Amino acid sequence: MIYTDTRDKTVCTDFRTAVMSGMNQKTGGLYIPESFPHLEQSFLQRTSAPPFREIAFKMAQPYVAGEIPDDELAGIIEDAYPFSPKIVPLDAVTYALELFHGHTCAFKDFGARFMARVMSYFNKLENDALHILVATSGDTGSAVGSAFHGVQGLDVTILYPEGKVSELQEKQLSTFTGNVRALKVAGSFDDCQKLVKTAFTDSTLRKKLRLSSANSINIARLLPQSFYYMFASMCVRDRLKIDCKIEDAAIIVSVPSGNFGNLTSGLIAREMGAPITGFIAATNSNRTVPDWIATGVYNARLSVETYANAMDVGAPSNYERMSAMHSLDKIRRLFASYWLDNDGILDAIRTCHLRTGYIADPHGAIAWKAWDDMRRGAMETLLGGVQGDYTKPGLTPNVPDWAHCVTEKKSVGIVLETAHPAKFNSTVARAIGREPPMPSRLAEVLLLPDRAVPMENDYGTFKSWLLANLL
Repeated sequence: MIYTDTRDKTVCTDFRTAVMSGMNQKTGGLYIPESFPHLEQSFLQRTSAPPFREIAFKMAQPYVAGEIPDDELAGIIEDAYPFSPKIVPLDAVTYALELFHGHTCAFKDFGARFMARVMSYFNKLENDALHILVATSGDTGSAVGSAFHGVQGLDVTILYPEGKVSELQEKQLSTFTGNVRALKVAGSFDDCQKLVKTAFTDSTLRKKLRLSSANSINIARLLPQSFYYMFASMCVRDRLKIDCKIEDAAIIVSVPSGNFGNLTSGLIAREMGAPITGFIAATNSNRTVPDWIATGVYNARLSVETYANAMDVGAPSNYERMSAMHSLDKIRRLFASYWLDNDGILDAIRTCHLRTGYIADPHGAIAWKAWDDMRRGAMETLLGGVQGDYTKPGLTPNVPDWAHCVTEKKSVGIVLETAHPAKFNSTVARAIGREPPMPSRLAEVLLLPDRAVPMENDYGTFKSWLLANLL
């Protein structure tokens, strides 16, 4: 498999280089496969969906061909995934894809654990440590820290915005020891991400430290997230004849989106043959991508703080990959887009619980509300010519190719539930009047001491800290 660069299509490199360097230090571009293989029909059309780990192995094979032998790849996947995603029906045409059954109760576990083991495999012959820098708006950092903790030869520094993550998320970030440490930055997620990106393009720093990324900047974080899209869409396709009896129903996936790595992974799965008709890009007041889809103009901006903090991203990195994979016209044909403000987020959590009995986290609640509004008339209104105002919460004025499937009741929705609601217990309690049950693995974290290091939002200070502490 050849990997190229979102900013320079003449770049040709291998999987190892793309993974271990994180991004192209010369251009600042992101690595992406030159092409996306399509799985054979005999696999895609099996009478029942294969187990998750079998799907993961089959999808990963072409991306690592010639670099990771099949037996090593099988071991990586078996070790990475002692858990699986779960499909939970909410009503006859709506399913929650629960992605919080991993070690840190967030979907980032799927990408981070695969990536850590791939990096460890590639790093075995190196004499010095590989230093992982990761910026997080919530769940990425804890998933990466957990995945890499104690892995020999790998060293992790997590940057998170001080005061802009939930109490439980901060505990998950700030309590690591050994080869993982956290810096609480006086700024926003975008500031954290800028510090990391600047470090990657700093040639003097990279001469002294071997650096890589663990955000969805890194292709090894992005590719494994495509596994659960294939799994979910195949599972739902199997259930349709029993649950809703809709012949050849269009499968629409509603994706909570911040840095848009998760949605890009969905695009990859679709390219590989996942039976997905289209996507809803669902986000909060940081509506950079919905605005781009609505207006055709991409305008990165400063992020604003919301109840769905993992999506508080004003300059999403994976816009580059989405626009490298598809033209804006193709994106508009594949995507609907939708956003909510804080009041809308609380209402979404409350309404989802009242109608279905399901307790969603703030991010999953936005995705659920996007799908629910759309099937209850919002798409019909849009098709009727009432476009509304894209600067106001709700469905933005873009009509995807699959819009008629929704209005004609020929579609089903998969809503990504990306984190356990207990990670946002105060917001959930405000919406439904009680806190959600807390898994024991989260409750235990609250008892650990904080070890985060305060960090100014200044690259010179950050660089000096790296050189003083990592050399």
